[in-house]
Amino acid sequence: MKIITNIAGGLLGALFVVFSLMVLLHLAPMPPPPAGTPAASFMDAFAPTGYLVFVKVFELIGGILVAIPKTRNFGLLVLGPIIINILAFHVFIMKGQGLVDPVLILICLLALFLLWAGRKAFSGLLN
Repeated sequence: MKIITNIAGGLLGALFVVFSLMVLLHLAPMPPPPAGTPAASFMDAFAPTGYLVFVKVFELIGGILVAIPKTRNFGLLVLGPIIINILAFHVFIMKGQGLVDPVLILICLLALFLLWAGRKAFSGLLN
């Protein structure tokens, strides 16, 4: 079980590190959403303020922490709100589009598996 959690943690961490570095270092151009859509309004509101850079920095930090077994649970606490925001964006702004994206499903499954694997460490938060 420990090997599987290490693989899942490494994979989830790698996904967040790669995606955050792609945006932070401008390695790949982000295609703009179609003009006049709620997604375009959302990006127009947050991109110039630096909010997306703030989120990407925390994605990078959370990804690194999740990849390291000793800091995995703290990394999940950092990435949890980010994953919820990604899901909320797809549900409320995109009206369900993108929810069946394989990468998003993989991220959610890996995070849920790691939460389940470390459930004893998180039980203190519920008491």
